[in-house]
Parts: sequence; structure tokens; C-alpha cells
Amino acid sequence: MQKVLLVDDEFIILDGISSVMNWASLGAELTGTAQNGFEALALVDKDPPDIVITDIRMPGMDGLALVAKVAALYPDISFIMLTGFSEFDYAKAAMQYGVRHYLLKPCSEESLGEALRELIVEREEQAGREAFFESVKYGLERVLPHAKEQFLKELVTNKTYGQQEWRYFGDLFGLHFQNRRVRLLLVEMEGEHEYEHLFAVRNLAADILQSLLLSTTVGGRVLLMMEDELAEAELFERINTLRGTFIDYYHTDITAALSDAGELAQVRRLYAQTVDCLNHRFYLGEGSLITEKDISVAGEDMDMGLQYDQERLVLLIKAGHWDEVERELAALLGLLLALKYDIAKTKSHLIQLFMEMIRLCGEEQMRAYMDQLPSILELKTLQSVQQAILTIAREITLERYERNRSKQSQMVLEVKHIVHRKYGDETLTLQTVANEIYMNPDYISKMFKKETGEKFTNYVMNYRMQKALEHMERGACSTVSALAEETGFGDNVSYFSKMFKKHTGCSPSEYNKAP
Repeated sequence: MQKVLLVDDEFIILDGISSVMNWASLGAELTGTAQNGFEALALVDKDPPDIVITDIRMPGMDGLALVAKVAALYPDISFIMLTGFSEFDYAKAAMQYGVRHYLLKPCSEESLGEALRELIVEREEQAGREAFFESVKYGLERVLPHAKEQFLKELVTNKTYGQQEWRYFGDLFGLHFQNRRVRLLLVEMEGEHEYEHLFAVRNLAADILQSLLLSTTVGGRVLLMMEDELAEAELFERINTLRGTFIDYYHTDITAALSDAGELAQVRRLYAQTVDCLNHRFYLGEGSLITEKDISVAGEDMDMGLQYDQERLVLLIKAGHWDEVERELAALLGLLLALKYDIAKTKSHLIQLFMEMIRLCGEEQMRAYMDQLPSILELKTLQSVQQAILTIAREITLERYERNRSKQSQMVLEVKHIVHRKYGDETLTLQTVANEIYMNPDYISKMFKKETGEKFTNYVMNYRMQKALEHMERGACSTVSALAEETGFGDNVSYFSKMFKKHTGCSPSEYNKAP
């Protein structure tokens, strides 16, 4: 964002331009306003802007004087002059300070926006040119290191390089390659990075690894050639120190692949080995140090094929059992990690799993998940794919759980309605209720207890006792036998009396006599 300072002695114009312009869309940020040249100069000294938009006629220090002082102190600041028609010739005097953008007042939002946009493009192009010239200068001053970089790049990719080239470049660079055993370290940045990050890795490697012979960048990665003179444990420790130091400075992780030790004549094979190792970061994760040992599979019989119960996993998701789903997915992804299939084959298994899960969703939600599939397949590590799959599985499982719970609540409500309607029927049982709503009685019993906290039979008995008390309060039944029959006990008066006393603490006759 280009920082802009706005200067005008008329508050209405100052406030109007400040509020009406969409600064962010222009790639700019309004960082201050001033109503005269002195106030503007103080703001410039405090926080120099990139662009100053100034009126030419102001009390005290006018716009032209402001431009002269600022240009002398801060030559990189650009200006847009706001001037009346009669002042235009006077305003052109500012051209000696590099001012080339003038707007006649009153100016529209569109004309000011166009001028700002043009000026910002000019500044960015100028910055690009300066950066280019600096890079050229930097390169010319360091032509020999660049030649070393190119040599290493050619060494690992050009099959025509041989002993003659090695001797020639060895003499040129002051390196003696004969009879040296080397290792290659290929380093990849995690996430977005700048060229300076690659440069920093190479500089840090020179300080920390010490045995570094050559370094270069290949395809956005850093390639380091080291003399094989350190014990493996110490080499691993130094590479980890390199990674830790880089993270401390740049808050960005790196993944590295280390080749076996070999003769210089084997360097192309060693490079291919590091590329293959680095490709396995999909399994081993970001921030790893990967060697040939990490990607080799111990014996062909280890790969017995991917065996997991996909149907069980789908049923668990449908049932809404997230804890079990999470365990099943963790086991599956752990198996994929152990098998280390070709990455394309692993992703094909994950696509199949993804499709089975989203088929449990409605059409609209399924389309939404399908839109996420390309970005999931572009993820660079199995851990990141795993997290994406787990997130989607959790969403679907919990949605199914809520849907199932809603269905269960509806079912329990329907069971209660049947009891309320048929409590006086002595044939009322869990089985008769199940027959009426076409469901398994064991499932009804389990869900009823889970939803209400009491067994179905207890609920029926409590409801019958409640209705018996209501009948007695109203005097609707004159005898205990009539009350028993009315509340679903049929002619079993003794059982009714027993349950009544258990419920109320007294017999039906005692309850009637109570004041």
C-alpha cells in the first residue's frame, strides 16, 4: 500500500476527498491530513508518506513551497498538485521538483483516482527498475558465486559432465574434487517464501554445516553439496540446527532430504535420490529430515493391500458416533502412512473415502463438498489431507447425530401419545406400541430410556397412577375395581391396590378417606 498525505486549507474539500475515495482499491492508504504547509511538513517528518496530494494556494506555506522543502528532504516522495485554472502556470513551477501530476479544482473522484492510480503504477515500475538494477549490480559483484551455482546445477542435471569438466571448474573455483565423497541436501520451503529465504538457507548452511562445497537453487529448492566428513549423527544434528535457526529468523519451516554418501561421479544419482525423498514429505510431513531409510518399505510382504471396513465406517457416520468414526479414520490414515503407496494411489483411496462420506449428505451439501475436493487434492502432506478429511467427516457425523436425535425425540413423543391414549387398555405393552409404529421394541426401549431417563414400563405405570388420582379427585369411579379397570389393570384389583400404595404411600380406600 502506498501511503498518502492529503493537504488542503479548505476543510470541506479535505473531509470530502478523505471520505469519498476508495483508497484501498487504488492500492493506497490515507495516513494523514493537513490544512497548511507547515502542518504537512511536520507530518512528513514524523512519518514520510509515499505520495502527497496538495492544494497550491494555502496560508503560511503554500503548496509550491511545501513541494520544494519535501523534495529536498525526501526525494522519493511523489506529488499531485490541486490547482485552480488561474494558478496553473504558477503550479507548473513545481515541475523542477519532479511534479508531473496536476488536477484542476474542483476535481472529481474519478479524475483523482485515475491520477493516483497512474502515479502508483509509475512508482511501482520505478521500484521494479531499481530492484532490477540492484540485482544486476549484486550479480556482477558476485559473478563467481553465481558461476558456482550454475556449475552445481549443471552437475546434477547434465549427463555430459565428466572428469574434464570437474578438473576445469575445480581449478576455477579453488576446489579439488578428486577422491572426495559427498552428500547432497535438498531443502524446500514450506508455504510462501521469497528469494531471500533461499539465500538465507544457503548462508546459514555455510556457517552451520561447515563442510559445504557448493550450493544453488533448483526449481525453487536449495541444493547443497557437502563433503562427507561428519558422522551421521552429528550431520543430522547440524541439519536440525540449520532448520531451527531458520525458523527462529523467518518463522517459516523447511523440509530437507539427505542423500547417501557417494563419489562425485554418482552425484546425479544422489540428486535423484533427494528428489524422491522430498516427494515423500506427503507422508512424513512438513519440517522433516528425510533419508532413503525413511521411504524404504521393509520387505514386499509388508504391503498386504489396504484392508479396512469401509461399510462399518459409513454406518458409524450414519449413526452419528463421532468418537468411533475418529478412531476408524485415524487407523485408516495410519495404515496409508505405513504402506507408503504411490502418492497418486493414496489419493485415489482418499477420494473413494471422501465420496462415500459425502453421499450421506443432501444434494446441495454434497455439491458444496465436491467443490472442496480439488483444493484437498492439492494439499502437500498426508497430515493436511487427514485434517481436511477429519473435518468433513466430523461435520457429516455430527449432522447425522442431530438428525438421528431429532428422529428419536419424535419417536419417543409418539410412544408417549400412544400411552396417553391407551393407558386404560390392559393389553398395552411395549410390543403393542412397537407394532403400531412399526419399530423394533428393543430399540424403542433403549431410545425411550435414553431420551426420558426412565424405562417404558415405569412411564406407563406412573402415568396410570397419575390418571387414577385424577379420577379419584373428580369422583369419576365409585369403586376400586372400577378404578382399576379404568386405568388399565383390568380385573386385577389387588395388583392395582399394591401399585397404588407403592406410588402414594396408602391404599385407594385410605386415600379416599383422607381429609
